[in-house]
Amino acid sequence: MTDELNDSCDVVVIGGGAAGLNGALMLARARRSVVVIDAGAPRNAPADGVHGLLGREGMPPAELLERGRAEVRGYGGRVVTGEVTGAIREDDAFLLELADGRTVRSRRLLVTTGLVDELPDVAGLRERWGRDVVHCPYCHGWEVRDRPIGVIANGPMSVHGALLFRQWSDDIILFTHTMDAPTGEAAEKLAARGITVIGGPVAALEITDDHISGVRLADGTVVPRAVVTVGPRMVARSEILRKLGVEAVDHPSGAGVYVPTDAMGRTEVPGVWAAGNITDLSAQVGAAAAAGAFAAAQINADLVEEETRQAVADHRRGFSRAAEAEVSNQVLGERRHGLSDNR
Repeated sequence: MTDELNDSCDVVVIGGGAAGLNGALMLARARRSVVVIDAGAPRNAPADGVHGLLGREGMPPAELLERGRAEVRGYGGRVVTGEVTGAIREDDAFLLELADGRTVRSRRLLVTTGLVDELPDVAGLRERWGRDVVHCPYCHGWEVRDRPIGVIANGPMSVHGALLFRQWSDDIILFTHTMDAPTGEAAEKLAARGITVIGGPVAALEITDDHISGVRLADGTVVPRAVVTVGPRMVARSEILRKLGVEAVDHPSGAGVYVPTDAMGRTEVPGVWAAGNITDLSAQVGAAAAAGAFAAAQINADLVEEETRQAVADHRRGFSRAAEAEVSNQVLGERRHGLSDNR
């Protein structure tokens, strides 16, 4: 089979990361016609490997996704490269338009477009992102263990992040950057764990021989560090959902912007589900994949209910027509019998 985009299908999955592919796999195994449309910009592309995923520990992200695409295709699903730029509700379906002008209709949507990491305006952060600039201790802590780590404050979770990374290294410095220095209980926790706090804005990272060698402050001071961690502002990629009337909102933790759903993965717009990092900013690959599979099961169940209602209605109409035909035949038979008696 090919991955050509058909005119219509049961479900379109927008986003081909772990959540989207696992959702598509579940739907394809449920004998649904499903198409994954992926723009090819995975969030974890800079990372060397996926961590914390049982059976796939350390696998390069690109290899994991390629295996996932092959599995979806193996059950008849389609994976199409493209960017969805338009989405409208049309009668009982959704009409999607891609950037290249192609269109597809679907009965249900599963949106798994993930999020964007917004980093502070510090020279070198973006260039080293996913290598020796990291954000998640559970994703990267083991790989940076026992190294001098600098934590650049970037929001209300910065002290928490510094305390977490202390589990992997006893050489932690918290740079307050543009934030106020911790006080009270927060300052006491940092001091008790031996975490140094340095005030003042960070200007840039020092890069030597393709690796971080230090953190340069605005006053020119360079503090030697081998690894930098920063908590990005995580913003859901929700443009398509917005076109359908689903709005992203600020996350209660202050970590960024997400799309709320109910416990089944439904958004507030009927027929539209969302899963993965777009709804759970902190979900790792395994959790995102599980959420995609769960949402897909709910979508299939919703389609089954719809098809069953239609089958019942058709059955009732068929029974009604059969009953009407039986009555009509009985009346006709009585009339013929009456004519026979009058002869």
